Amino acid sequence: MNKTIKIYIGLLILLFVGAIIVEFSTPPPVNWTKTYNENQKIPYGTYILHNELETLFPTSKVHDIKVTPYEYFDDYYSWEDSTYLTAGNFIQINEFSPTDDVSAQELLDFASFGNSIFMSTSYPPRTFFDSLGFQTDNDYSFKGAANLSFANPRLKQDSISIQKGMSNIYFSELDTVYTTVLGYQKFDSLQQRVNFIKVNWGKGNIFLHLQPVVFTNYHLLKKNNNKYAAAALSYLPDDTIYFDSKNKFGKDLGSSPLRFILSQPPLRYAWYLALLSIFLFMIFNAKRKQRVVKVIKPLENTTVAFTKTIGNLYYETKDHDNLVNKKITYFLEHIRRVYYLDTQVLDKKFVKSLVLKSGKDESETQKLINLIAHLKAKPSCNEDDLLNLNKAIEDFYTK
Repeated sequence: MNKTIKIYIGLLILLFVGAIIVEFSTPPPVNWTKTYNENQKIPYGTYILHNELETLFPTSKVHDIKVTPYEYFDDYYSWEDSTYLTAGNFIQINEFSPTDDVSAQELLDFASFGNSIFMSTSYPPRTFFDSLGFQTDNDYSFKGAANLSFANPRLKQDSISIQKGMSNIYFSELDTVYTTVLGYQKFDSLQQRVNFIKVNWGKGNIFLHLQPVVFTNYHLLKKNNNKYAAAALSYLPDDTIYFDSKNKFGKDLGSSPLRFILSQPPLRYAWYLALLSIFLFMIFNAKRKQRVVKVIKPLENTTVAFTKTIGNLYYETKDHDNLVNKKITYFLEHIRRVYYLDTQVLDKKFVKSLVLKSGKDESETQKLINLIAHLKAKPSCNEDDLLNLNKAIEDFYTK
């Protein structure tokens, strides 16, 4: 290593050390992002609310739901008894509800069996609008603080006034037959609007609240705002709590060691410095110690040719039954291996699960499963059956 390279490396190290010193001496900025994450203590996280649920519901267990509501509650539905094998309250706090149409319908079904759904979100699931008969509107001209109050006179003392992070989304239309108004919001410059309702749904209830910021860390720590949150949740029975977690499986990477290292500035700089050191070591040492790598020609893949030969053999002998059975067997094995589905019973529930996991068209998938069931029951298959099955399976793979 010559003198010039040593100077460059020394300057680079000094640069990293200087950056670390500056980072240590600079206070971290406050993160005002509205995450509504129950693991975060930032202003608009829900760490405090999540921790206080056991206090608000002392005889209830709190379960964090880290999959979609459909994936969670559908597993507890008994098709034999046509009922859910679990009961309780589902709570979701979010600016934009992430609930898809399938999960929204699952929540409606869950509520209809005597359970409660509590959503505090400015933008409820679209499925709820038609099913529950309400509409929302947004008045962008609001100014000043907002007074949040309850319709119940007994909760008048729990009214609060807040200003930061507010929106002015309100219920503009309601189905008055099944809906009860529970709360209002009023900005200084505007008339009072409905922002909290209860909808009777089957044997249960659905509670919709349009100001999720009142449940965040920032507002729960100001004055007596926690009384408002407690009063809003007091409409729920003291039963098992299913809290919709922001840390879903597949996104829950925040607990990995590397993610933690990169989230801490000093550790992040140390990590990058270590990577740089390894990189420089490889550059200046690999030439001296690395032997010449011999080029090895890869073996020819004869699997495709072998498969074609075997397929032609069956086809030429007109053994259509054998080919149909093998095509079905290989296809179902693919479903089990890729989508982790049980293929013993090919019913409507199986088709629904396959469509959700594969993203394929539901009608085409239903036709394919019907064709497979028909051919499995057929005593003898002909060439047309084989060609139709092959085309249907290929369409499933490619579309």
